[in-house]
Amino acid sequence: MTAPAGMEPDLIARREGGVGIIRLNRPKAINAVTLDMIRGIDRALDGFEADPAVGLILLEGAGERGLCAGGDIRTLWESANEGSNLGKILWREEYLLNARIAKLAKPYVAFMDGLVMGGGVGLSAHGAHRVVTERTRLSMPEVGLGFFPDVGGTWLLSHAPGETGTYFGLTGHPMNGADAIYAGFADVAVPSRKLAALREALVGLGAQADSARVKAAIAGFASGEATSPIAAIRPRIDAWFAHGRMDDIVAALHRDGSELARSTLKALSEKSPRGLVVTLKLLRLARASATLEECLAREYRAALAVFASDDFREGVRAAVIDKDREPKWSPSRIEEVTPEIIAPYFANIGADELVFD
Repeated sequence: MTAPAGMEPDLIARREGGVGIIRLNRPKAINAVTLDMIRGIDRALDGFEADPAVGLILLEGAGERGLCAGGDIRTLWESANEGSNLGKILWREEYLLNARIAKLAKPYVAFMDGLVMGGGVGLSAHGAHRVVTERTRLSMPEVGLGFFPDVGGTWLLSHAPGETGTYFGLTGHPMNGADAIYAGFADVAVPSRKLAALREALVGLGAQADSARVKAAIAGFASGEATSPIAAIRPRIDAWFAHGRMDDIVAALHRDGSELARSTLKALSEKSPRGLVVTLKLLRLARASATLEECLAREYRAALAVFASDDFREGVRAAVIDKDREPKWSPSRIEEVTPEIIAPYFANIGADELVFD
């Protein structure tokens, strides 16, 4: 990726010792990923996998605010308004990359420090060695944009303990580091002040690094086990979110009436009703799926339908463009979301179906 003279590129890929470094390098945008960056990561993986001098791959984000705030949603919104096919292209290449990361032969380490959202989850949480810190705030807030948790998010969320994944996926509630480990999005917590030393240790492993050596190196910097806040309230979450219909989830929360139930209802009330119903169905289907690829293919069908919908354009407008936080969803109520409305999100898309090697 070429940058103008005097400017660093949005993606830096280089070898340091035995480590193939992939650095997301848009700190002012909290490293939000673009199509060019997705393609650059894919090319970098080609090189690192073929290079016998590279023993492991490390994903990191530039700046102090986080690994990645997700995709470049403003550009996608502009494309949707113009009727172009950027979403179709970007999500295809991004989802194929997510699947590739999950199957890399060489150890893949992700430093999930600070904000990790949406597309950033897809680049990190499918890796083999996922490191969080006390600053980690991981979330999949897409339903608030008229979208759904994608980049393999339905696979990850559906495998979280009990109904915690359903809760995180529908509410967009952020996870701290302990929550991320509990939910299966991360493996180990390392204090942020030790990341530089851990990075140096990983570089020092050299070309002979294997998964066991990488795991041991990370463990040498790990902090003690922290209690997950979400684990403490899991029994209540399981009771509320065990249903297959959004109407029943909302009714269970109303019956409970506690402060936590009321705050959860408030969070749901701010989301796209259509997005909530689509997300719940995607999560239930993912729970019965055998592979990440199966979930990604299903997400791609739904993503193309979302890209053509009014809710996506309206959700991004309210949250990112005008920032009035007052989206006008269509339909405006969960009970108005009919099977006919959501059917296109799950329909076969013929020649456009996502196919994996």
